[in-house]
Amino acid sequence: MTKRLTCWTIITISLLTMQACNKDYLEKDPKGGPSDASFFKSQDELLLAVNGLYKAMNKPMDPDYDPGQLEGPNISVMLDAASDIGYERNASDLQKIGTGNQDANNTYTQGLWTDFYKVIGRCNFILDNAEKVKPVTDAALFKRSMGETRFIRAYMYEQLISLFGGVPLVTHQLNLENSQVPRSDKPVVLDFIFEELDSAAAWLPKTYASSEAGRATKGAALTIKARVALYNEKWKVAAEAAKAVMDLNVYKLEDSYPRLFSYDNKNSAEVILALQYQQPVINWGGPYPILCRNAGGASNKIPSQSLVDAFECTDGLTIDKSPLFDPKKPFVNRDPRLAYTIALPGSIFFNYQFETHKDSLMCWNYNTTPATRIVNQDAVNAYASFSGYCWRKYVDLKDKDNTRLSTMSIILARYAEVLLTYTEAKLEANELDASVFKAINDVRQRPGVNMPVIPAGATKEELRSAVRRERMYELAYEGFRLFDIRRWKIAEKVMKGPLYGRVPRGLLAAAPVIDANGIADYSQVPNRADMRVVEVRTFNPGRDYLWPIPYIETQTNPKIVQNPLY
Repeated sequence: MTKRLTCWTIITISLLTMQACNKDYLEKDPKGGPSDASFFKSQDELLLAVNGLYKAMNKPMDPDYDPGQLEGPNISVMLDAASDIGYERNASDLQKIGTGNQDANNTYTQGLWTDFYKVIGRCNFILDNAEKVKPVTDAALFKRSMGETRFIRAYMYEQLISLFGGVPLVTHQLNLENSQVPRSDKPVVLDFIFEELDSAAAWLPKTYASSEAGRATKGAALTIKARVALYNEKWKVAAEAAKAVMDLNVYKLEDSYPRLFSYDNKNSAEVILALQYQQPVINWGGPYPILCRNAGGASNKIPSQSLVDAFECTDGLTIDKSPLFDPKKPFVNRDPRLAYTIALPGSIFFNYQFETHKDSLMCWNYNTTPATRIVNQDAVNAYASFSGYCWRKYVDLKDKDNTRLSTMSIILARYAEVLLTYTEAKLEANELDASVFKAINDVRQRPGVNMPVIPAGATKEELRSAVRRERMYELAYEGFRLFDIRRWKIAEKVMKGPLYGRVPRGLLAAAPVIDANGIADYSQVPNRADMRVVEVRTFNPGRDYLWPIPYIETQTNPKIVQNPLY
């Protein structure tokens, strides 16, 4: 019974269209919209289906939100909670991934698998049926629509192979007879992704009118190609794709780093692809899960102490080597991106004094004129940030009246990533030249950041260290860290043992040792015992570099082989 039901579910997913179902869903020709058999008949229906793919891409995977709704935080701002730089406080299956206690029944991994294949099924439906409407569709619009659909399908597969390894490669609609598809080897799926993104890049425009913001572009297709190539050590492919984005002369770094993570990001030339929102159609839920308790937030998705300590001082040296670092004033003379990314004790956050020292029983509320003193929930509340820090990215005072309903764009790809991809790919391909150093230094010397350049005389090992640390500084809380620590094979080091927060009633007596990857070692810090242990993690290198294939999939489809040790 279960096997039959699951097979029918797979078929249903592969046949889904973007048209909302009518309540009289048993009728063969629903009055409220076209059936699968009659879709497509017009150019407008094709556009409706393609537009729906973008909404489907935003399926949230946040335990705070109803999994039956499309609204909620996207995966791109969730996955860092399962890495060494973040934490998920909810006793959820996302938290289990962080602690290394996931299994094949994990609802988070199962939810992502299902959601990715739902979008793939919708893409397959469009591609299998689009020829019906080609004669009555503007030729340029048809070509663009096919490019968008192929891009989104490739984007889904990129995330699948990055998380699960080889997966079933489904490129057409399924029926009951052919619904049991085995896993394809990862290189096979990777080649398919490259082919799809090449086709998409050839068909998609460089830019759109502002009314079409959020659609996939040629630059988006090339950026995702560079990303997936980098993740799979296809260095030359990654470098060439990244260079092709650079040569488009469409994108440039935003002068203001904080602007990228505010409502002002919609028109930024740095943004290559971003999810768009509009009330009342769709929102992403807002900053409530990451806000401090004084602001009425939950503080349940938070950065770690190790991330705070990884950021360099303004002289370009790590805190264990820089003469500018003062343990009594640990946030002074630091890379400005530290304060742009993380709400630090002593700062103003969402118009409140943010102080997590446990003896700070009162604080200032700057929402009143004059400011008033209030009970400091960020110190006394049992559910205040366990690490003593909060994420600042994607927090904008424009969401103050409703922190659960935001329409700020969520960035999926931006130009700084392209430059860092180019640097790393050329480095690992042994093709060091002036353009490599320029790419990473352009990121470091963005106005308002102005960190020292990486000198052209740096060795390969020094540049590797620099680019790995730079990705942490630049891309924290954007969903890259989980993939980075896996592909660099350092997850077995950074995901074992205690995840630390701040000293609850003080500061670290000395800087931890920071290694070449930016990883903090607290073993020699005199008051390490005073640090808060947020949780203790485990990591099995024979198992945890891949997520488990959902149990229901392996049970209903015996052709799918489970990942090792699950």
